[in-house]
Amino acid sequence: MARTPSSADDEIFDLRLARSTPDLFPMLEALYGAGPDYAAFRDRLVKALRKGWTDRPEDLKRLDLQRDLEPDWFQRPGMAGYVFYIDRFNGSLQGVLEKLDYLEDLGITYVHLMPCLKPRPGDSDGGYSVMDYRRINPAFGAMADFEAVSRALRARGMSLCVDLVLNHTAKEHAWAKKAAQGDATYQDYYLMFDTPDLPKLYEQTLVEVFPDNAPGNFTHYPEIGKWVWTTFNEHQWDLNWANPAVFLEIVEVMLFLANKGVDVLRLDAVAFMWKRLGTRCQSEPEVHMLLQALRACSRIASAAVIHLEEAIVAPEEMLPYLGRGVHDGKEGNLAYHNSLMVQFWSALATRDTRPMTHVLATHFPDRLTNATYATYIRCHDDIGWAVTDEDAAAVGVSGHGHRGFLSEFYEGSFPGTFAKGALFQVNPLTGDKRISGSFASLAGLERAEAEGDAAGVEMAVQRILMGHALIASFGGIPLVYMGDELAALNDYTYLDDPDHAHDSRWVHRLRMDWQRAEARHGDDSPPARVFRGVRAILARRAATPALHGAVPVRVVGAGNDAVFAFQRLAPTGALLGLFNFTEHWQEVGEAWVRGLGVTELWDALSDRRVEPHHGRVVLPPYARVWLT
Repeated sequence: MARTPSSADDEIFDLRLARSTPDLFPMLEALYGAGPDYAAFRDRLVKALRKGWTDRPEDLKRLDLQRDLEPDWFQRPGMAGYVFYIDRFNGSLQGVLEKLDYLEDLGITYVHLMPCLKPRPGDSDGGYSVMDYRRINPAFGAMADFEAVSRALRARGMSLCVDLVLNHTAKEHAWAKKAAQGDATYQDYYLMFDTPDLPKLYEQTLVEVFPDNAPGNFTHYPEIGKWVWTTFNEHQWDLNWANPAVFLEIVEVMLFLANKGVDVLRLDAVAFMWKRLGTRCQSEPEVHMLLQALRACSRIASAAVIHLEEAIVAPEEMLPYLGRGVHDGKEGNLAYHNSLMVQFWSALATRDTRPMTHVLATHFPDRLTNATYATYIRCHDDIGWAVTDEDAAAVGVSGHGHRGFLSEFYEGSFPGTFAKGALFQVNPLTGDKRISGSFASLAGLERAEAEGDAAGVEMAVQRILMGHALIASFGGIPLVYMGDELAALNDYTYLDDPDHAHDSRWVHRLRMDWQRAEARHGDDSPPARVFRGVRAILARRAATPALHGAVPVRVVGAGNDAVFAFQRLAPTGALLGLFNFTEHWQEVGEAWVRGLGVTELWDALSDRRVEPHHGRVVLPPYARVWLT
């Protein structure tokens, strides 16, 4: 039953529409203004936004107001995220409700439910091949269960993040089915060609995303006489964002999900949304126009909702997703700091932080406008070694050689490695080899336990805790991937599942070990130690104002290549993060530390004073300190 808006509701909507008009309509005019139906499209969009606001539940309208008054809510140090597949966490949405005490115990205030919208049957690219944006995967429950989870999270002060795939739908989506049946209106929702001529021209500059199991970027369907653009998989049909009807459809989906209690829309595969002949068809300027316009729509009709833009690309390509130039402060609120993750693993393998310092100091600004990073060490995906030849050369190494070394090191084949992982998408033409594996296995715990190496186990635990301390302090919202807080190891049973065996990423998409979780406070096993360590890190983060996401970050050279260092330049005084990336004791100069504004030598992480020795600050193996 539709709600009848009050005059106050109408006034609030009109004020928010006026606020965001400069961010919205110039983008839409640039994208669609030349079309003959632009005026009608604009009217339909405003009508859809007004309906989304009118239908919004009253408690969410209050949340809109609260977050309008506290626009930095997502940048505060109390924000800490947890990411998981629903079925692998605890079976269903009802199972999620039963385990919220566990998340609260860990210190979580942001919960990302991995793809939960209804996917196609069978292989669904881990749930990212969606056939219905308005229904929940029936294996997890129904929309009523989803709303129960969102209410329960909100009652605990936790924000809810869900995935919204923007580049494509499943070929079983209702739009795609109509297109396959010959409906010209819906064929224009996708990128479909009558002959292979244009696809062949596009292919000359496109990159294959999954060359092993989904080569090429187009699929021929003889039964419908079309070549369809399928960037990722045959069953994922790319949407035609040059069609304003697609924009309008997705806005209505966004508002629908927002009104079900979603706080963060993780917009998936955004880099691929706009196509241009002669390019990679990634991160084209129109992509940023679209994303700014979508962000403005949320600010108008669901102001409590922010956008996380998923673009795992090089820094100069990633930063615009957080708003640069004309889009500054107007595009995504969050984007993954892929470079921090890659450089962590690189420095861990080489025991050399020079590349990490160079990349993070050279390519990233010290602050962002109305945005921050989502920081992580592991996620559901593989690790691609995003190390450019130019950045490698800047520190005197070969880019190709370094990327190859990292793959061998983390696969576990390099002599002396501590890691155990699995190769993913090996490309014999380019030599590109990506890596799958859990945090703990890549950090050395699996190998050390198998070899009965007690010292190796200890080093692995310290590596895991250092990584969590890094993402909790560098800047942004730290995201803990399910199981990492319990030092979960690789799970090789995926090889027995025909839907998963071809995809080594399932080696770290394991099932939650609740028996291990229940013992987290009761023993000194690596899982229990890691849990308590991560819990303490998140608690100290929440108590440290200098870790607010808007506080500038400045990466600095420590004068010791084994140590990574950065300043958080808070108004109340600087915080200096120091991280020892080796299994050996290291040191930095006390005078250098004090010269960076650290007056008390107080470690905000351990909440105790650090005593210098003969003018040196001494760091144990894999030490992590937040000096103030």
